[in-house]
Amino acid sequence: MKKIALALTAIAAMTGSASAADLAARPYVKAPMVAPVANWTGFYIFGGAGGGLSNSDQSIQTNPGAVPLTITQRQGGSGWFGTVGAGYDWQFNSTWVAGVFADGQFGSIRATLQDPINGFTGNQKLEDSWAAGVRLGWLVAPNVLSYVNGGYSGAHFGGTTFTTLSGAATGIHTNSYNRNGWFVGGGVENSLNIFGISSPGWFMKTEYRSAFYDTKTINELTAANASNGFDIRANHWNQTISTSLVYRFNWTGPVVAKY
Repeated sequence: MKKIALALTAIAAMTGSASAADLAARPYVKAPMVAPVANWTGFYIFGGAGGGLSNSDQSIQTNPGAVPLTITQRQGGSGWFGTVGAGYDWQFNSTWVAGVFADGQFGSIRATLQDPINGFTGNQKLEDSWAAGVRLGWLVAPNVLSYVNGGYSGAHFGGTTFTTLSGAATGIHTNSYNRNGWFVGGGVENSLNIFGISSPGWFMKTEYRSAFYDTKTINELTAANASNGFDIRANHWNQTISTSLVYRFNWTGPVVAKY
C-alpha cells in the first residue's frame, strides 16, 4: 500500500511540473499610439487669385477754391487680381485659432472716373495693394477653420486719360497716387486631405474682403501737367473674393493610429 501511495504522489508531482512548464509567457503587444490632435500653430504661405468690384464716391470742385460744383455720385467697376502672402497662427484650444498675416494683391480692377461738368470720362485702375492684419477663427472640424479678419491696407491707383463721352481725346489726365485705409473680411480654410487623397500640409482657403481707402483730391491736368482748374474729390471702396492654395509648414493634423 505504501508503494502505491508513493507512486501516486510522484505521478502527481511530475504532472504539475509538466503543466507549469507548458504555460508559455504571454506575448507582448505594443499599446496603440494615440493619433495626435490637429494643431494649427505655425507658419504658412499662400498664393491665389480672384475677382473684385470697385466703388468710388466722386464730386467735382474748383481748383484752388475747392468750391463743390456737383453732388456726390457713385461710379463703379470690376476686374481680377492675384495674391500672395504669409502668416502665423496660434491654436489656443480645440476650438479657437488666432493669427497675424500680411499679403499683397496685383492685377487690374478698373473703375470709372468722371467729370460731368466738363463731360470727361475715363478708367482708373487699382494696380496693386497690400494688407497686414489679424484673424480669429473657429474650428468647424479639426481640419476646417472658419475665420474673420481685419487690419490696415494700402493701395496704388493708376492715372487716368480722359476722353469725351463720345470717345474723343481731351488732352486732360490725372496722375497715379497711393491711398491708405483699412479692411474687414472672412473666409474658410480647409485641409486638402479629402476624397482619399493624402496632402499633408496643403490647404485651400476662400476669402471675402472689403477695403475702404481715404478720400483723395485728384487734380485734372493738361498735357503740360498744369491744372485745368478742376479737381475730382473721390474715395474708394473695393470688395474682393479670392481662392488660394495654402501650405502650412508644421501641420500636425490627424493621422492613422499605429500599432
